[in-house]
Amino acid sequence: MEDRNKEPTPENTPPSKHHHSSKKDAAQSSNEAVPPEGEAQPQAAKSDGQAEETPQAPMVALTMEEYEALQAELEKMRTQSAEYFDGWQRERADFSNYKKRIERDASGAQQNALTSVVRKYLVVLDDLERAMKTRPTNGEGAAWADGIELICRKLSNLLEQEGVRRMEAEKESFDPRRHEAITQEDSPDHESGQIIEVVQQGYLLGDRVLRPALVRVAR
Repeated sequence: MEDRNKEPTPENTPPSKHHHSSKKDAAQSSNEAVPPEGEAQPQAAKSDGQAEETPQAPMVALTMEEYEALQAELEKMRTQSAEYFDGWQRERADFSNYKKRIERDASGAQQNALTSVVRKYLVVLDDLERAMKTRPTNGEGAAWADGIELICRKLSNLLEQEGVRRMEAEKESFDPRRHEAITQEDSPDHESGQIIEVVQQGYLLGDRVLRPALVRVAR
């Protein structure tokens, strides 16, 4: 026989009504928290700063007189702007021309100074070259002539370094811009207007005639 005074255990104790009621309430609460599948979930309310719209500036009504006055002022500003821009362009062009003129004048002054100095050295070079045409070939004079030739060559090299070069005139046609005729002669070996002989050598400084060549020309 079983002992009626035996304490009940969880295995043999029947579920109480209170226990069934707790499970039912939990399921109902779970169904209320999770929305059905496919149904949109409610969005959180926007903050006060996001919900407010940007305020727009109020429109101001103008009378016809005020509108025409503003149009006239705008047109005046446009005219002045165009005048200022034109004046700025003219001043810029004038300054550019002034700068070019100054550079050209400085270059011309330098060329004139160089021309004046070089022409004086050309006279010395002419004398040395004439002396070399009658140089002695024997004795002590020959050694002296070798020294004069060396000096003449050094002077020619210095002038070439400054941009001075000889003008080729032998057997060319006479050009009044580059040659200066001292005589006109009949020559069966030359055509009319052809240079027979260069009496004094001409020189160029760049493309500029430094000194015209003195020539004899066939008639």
